[in-house]
Amino acid sequence: MRVFQNMPAMKTVNRFRAATEVITIFLVDMFSILAVFELAVAVRVHILPYLYSGFATEVPFSSFTDIWWLFLIWLFFFSYEGLYTKRFSFWDEIKALCKVSFFSTIGVFTIVSIGKLSGDISRTVVILMGIFSIVLFPVIRTIIKKFFRHLGFLKRKVLILGAGKTGRLLASALKREPNYGYEVVGFLDDDSDKLGMRIDGIKVHRGVNEAGTYLKKCDITDIFIAMPGAGKERLQGLINDLQHKVERILFVPDMFGIAVLGTGLKHFFHEEVLAFEIENNLSNPLNMFIKRSFDMVVSLFLIPFLAVPMVVMAALIRLDSKGPAIFTQDRIGERGMIFKCFKFRTMYPDAEDRLSGFLKNHPEAQNEWERHWKLRDDPRVTRIGRLLRTTSLDELPQIFNVLKGEMSLVGPRPYLLREREDMGEHDRTILLTKPGITGLWQVSGRSNTNYDYRITLDLWYVRNWNLWLDIVILLKTVKIVIQREGAY
Repeated sequence: MRVFQNMPAMKTVNRFRAATEVITIFLVDMFSILAVFELAVAVRVHILPYLYSGFATEVPFSSFTDIWWLFLIWLFFFSYEGLYTKRFSFWDEIKALCKVSFFSTIGVFTIVSIGKLSGDISRTVVILMGIFSIVLFPVIRTIIKKFFRHLGFLKRKVLILGAGKTGRLLASALKREPNYGYEVVGFLDDDSDKLGMRIDGIKVHRGVNEAGTYLKKCDITDIFIAMPGAGKERLQGLINDLQHKVERILFVPDMFGIAVLGTGLKHFFHEEVLAFEIENNLSNPLNMFIKRSFDMVVSLFLIPFLAVPMVVMAALIRLDSKGPAIFTQDRIGERGMIFKCFKFRTMYPDAEDRLSGFLKNHPEAQNEWERHWKLRDDPRVTRIGRLLRTTSLDELPQIFNVLKGEMSLVGPRPYLLREREDMGEHDRTILLTKPGITGLWQVSGRSNTNYDYRITLDLWYVRNWNLWLDIVILLKTVKIVIQREGAY
């Protein structure tokens, strides 16, 4: 009983702490806006006039008292995107910051143009602020928030009800997303066999119904209910009993594998019915046009930078072994169409003979081959080919498949013809879109993942596609390639 008598005081402390954290982040954002503004002014005054004589060297704004509204617009969009009231995953926060940069720049530029305020603030400075902020805001926010979490701030202590498969997956997901700030302090479960065991170092305690006794003791702010098999009445009872004792309750349904990005909720008031609204983004012609346009723009931008390195690689391949530099192979494309997939040749001309002989003499390698369709010590791969594979540079020629409309920059793997049967009934979903040079499997362990998991990742990608997902995967691919994670 004493636990709940002290609940108002505990809530007051938590609210004060939360308000302090919001104010601190707000001040950090104000500093970031000012820093970006000063950088934009410095570039406008000290660099651009030397690149183009049309830019004057005088200070491109009258005084701070005349442009105070500019900072309010930026702060308004920070608030509008929920950056002070919501908790985001790392990439969702980057997306929100990019939207802040875009809309703030458009808003300020529109006011300057319509209000004829170019005498107060240079439109060049406005545009430079938008460009610099896309890079600097995520960097500043990430560093500051990581520092605060190290000090113990920006964290929420959570309790997970249920230590089964769903609870374990949830704990793993929260651990991989430190940007949420969720700190799991314990599990509660009714299964006596799980009592006392530890999941990733976190102890499982007795009894879901004892959740209330842990709230004050551990300063719990959020409860995750990961008991999808508990039954309707039990779940309703738990939610009704605990809802007023914590700041929020999050229920995890047993619905893994369905589309989640862009999924919305529909509620029907009188019937008290809740429905998930799941859209098929790839069925929308506009989305497909956006994806194709993105592929073309990025590919055409990259080709001038890739031309010389690709010529050098082709020459090294020809010097290392006999045969052409470019290797083509039939792959399954969109809607099941067969196309010639381009790659730098990484194998000897008699690759298949080398493989069959190797598997015959090394039976232990047969399981690895059947599980991954790859070998870590592949006898078919040339010296330069091994380097190209570990850096994924062998796939660079596929950019021409993208320009031809046969592939996308991001998408499911380009499956071999023999893999059609292995895809089973999932082929109808996976082949809804063009295969990609990179994709979810490349940034989720690549060669370290088994074949079934790769298919699962491709299914998830197709069901959850949006343009931001493509951008995130491309950025992650750069990191993976540089660090050579999971490739062979």
